[in-house]
Parts: sequence; structure tokens; C-alpha cells
Amino acid sequence: MQQRIMTAVIALAVLGGLLFFMPPIVVSVVIGVLLLAGAWEWSGFLSQDNMAMRVAYVLSIAVLLVATATILVPHSELILLVSLVWWAMALIWMFFFPTPIPFPVRVLVGVLVLVPLYTALMLLYAAGPSILLFALLIVWVADSGAFFAGKTLGRVKLAPQISPGKTWEGVIGGLLAVVLLIGLRSLKVETNFAVLVPFCLGVAALSIVGDLTVSMFKRTAGMKDSGTMFPGHGGVLDRIDSVAAAAPLFALGLSWAGVR
Repeated sequence: MQQRIMTAVIALAVLGGLLFFMPPIVVSVVIGVLLLAGAWEWSGFLSQDNMAMRVAYVLSIAVLLVATATILVPHSELILLVSLVWWAMALIWMFFFPTPIPFPVRVLVGVLVLVPLYTALMLLYAAGPSILLFALLIVWVADSGAFFAGKTLGRVKLAPQISPGKTWEGVIGGLLAVVLLIGLRSLKVETNFAVLVPFCLGVAALSIVGDLTVSMFKRTAGMKDSGTMFPGHGGVLDRIDSVAAAAPLFALGLSWAGVR
């Protein structure tokens, strides 16, 4: 637990320095490189031993990330909408898991997880570093609240076939933690609670879908964690799985719900 907390504190400090003090091009490149590290971990779901295939997959994701940041910018909203359709399908899929995951599906889902995430993060950053940080905090606070509530009160399993440690009590604890976060934010930022509370709870709920979806792929591949980059937290995918589902919805909410 001490290692987990220390890693989280250091990561948050580095993130704050990056978002608020570095030029946009540096932010874009660093986030892109981080997602490519996630692509490398995802390629492990395709094959553990075929290095050529894994490198080719990462390079393909790199090309797609560059395309979303350049020629596909006018279609950013469409990319995010496609992402939401995918996450809705993923939610339905969970009710039927365990199921075989064919190779083409593993390839495609990695694209649907990573590419819209990059688009969403860039849009949120363009709206303002504080907006992006708030979106990330919703996910992280929900995750932390769920972790501690689940550890102390957890009884009813959420999805035992996918992630046996997650409970409905944890979900409720995570959502309550998000409400607390919104309350704290309202002390400094004018807040429309009637809009922001249900919207942020929806974002937090979708983040759980992202977490469980990646867990399905890890369980199928026989992995507990996707990597070891973050001590106490696992790999890049272990840290961005929830964000991958939540960020596209939050980015769309900037225009749809007037979230600020």
C-alpha cells in the first residue's frame, strides 16, 4: 500500500508539471509515447513471443495517433462517438464473459481503446490543463474510493468472472468519492450541480466499464497486470484502462452538456 501511494503521488506531481509548465507539443508527444507504451502492452494480448508482430502493432498505432493529431482533427467528434459505441458494446459483452476473443477482435479493440483516448486527451488539454486534470481526477478518485470501500465493506461481487476483487460496495464508494470531489471543486469553480453531478457520475461509471474490459483481455491472456512500469499499480494499461472509457465521454460533454 505504501508503494502504491508513493507511486501515485509522484505520478500526480509529474503530471501536474507536464500539463501546466510544458509546451503543448511536449505534452502531445509525452502522452503519445505513453499510449505507445500501452500499445506495446496490448500487443502482448496478440502474442507474447512474436516480437515482429508486436513492433508492427505499435508502429501501426503510432501512425494512427499521428493521423488523429493531424489529418483527422476535423473528425475528432466522430472518433469519440465511435468510441462510445464500442464501450456500450463492451458493457454488453461483459454479461457473456468468459468468451473466446478472436485474434482480429484483439487487434481492433486495441485501436478502439488507444486511438480515441489520444483524441480525447488532446481535446481536453486544448480546453485547458485544469479541465484535463479534472477529468483524470474523476477517474482516479472513483478508482481510489472503490478500492478502499471495497476493501472495508465489499461483500457483493460486481463481475466475479472478470475481476473477482471488485464489489458493488466499491462502486458505490467510488461514486460517492466523485460527489465529494465535485463538492471540493465547487469551492473554487462555479459549479452547476444539476449538470455536473449526474454527468460526472456517468463518466465514473463508464470508467468501470473500461477497467473491466481490459481485465477481460488480461484474464484471457493469463495476466494479472499488463506490465510493471508503475510500482504497485502495474503497467500503462492498468492505469489508463478506466481513462480510456471515461475521457471520450468527458470530452464530448464539453460541448454536449456545457461541462466546465
